[in-house]
Amino acid sequence: ESRIMHRLKPILLIEDDLVDVMTIQRALLELDMSNPLVHCRNGEEAIKYLIDESTEKPCLILLDLNMPKMNGIEFVKEIKSDSIFKKIPIVVLTTSDNVKDIEESFELSVAGYMIKPSDYAQFVKTVKTIRDYWDLSKLPNREESYETSNAQNTFNRR
Repeated sequence: ESRIMHRLKPILLIEDDLVDVMTIQRALLELDMSNPLVHCRNGEEAIKYLIDESTEKPCLILLDLNMPKMNGIEFVKEIKSDSIFKKIPIVVLTTSDNVKDIEESFELSVAGYMIKPSDYAQFVKTVKTIRDYWDLSKLPNREESYETSNAQNTFNRR
């Protein structure tokens, strides 16, 4: 059992393509990951989820870039402007291999940038790589920090 599994904090998936959502759910099951998967269809929905005091905050955010309303880059800009939420690791999982998207994502301090493989077996390997990396990675203890977050104020200014 890995450390992420022990904490069983949710993984927040921000993705508008329901086929990709199902593929990720299937891959997580296949890898015996029992973290709950919270799905939001775009950045706006994800911010509402994050600032809702009744929701458990994720240990990891998997983010697609090309979405309606608020795209992935806009979401990262919002999140990274908050002193608490900026500590949640974000892995971009997208079809875009556009150099500008990759550079902009890393300028905004994403933890990783992965291209969604079209092949399911490769997709599972990609998700396994993400899982294995976060199992080995040390994360800040954020339990007490969430309660004192000024996120509510930050995101309501929009």
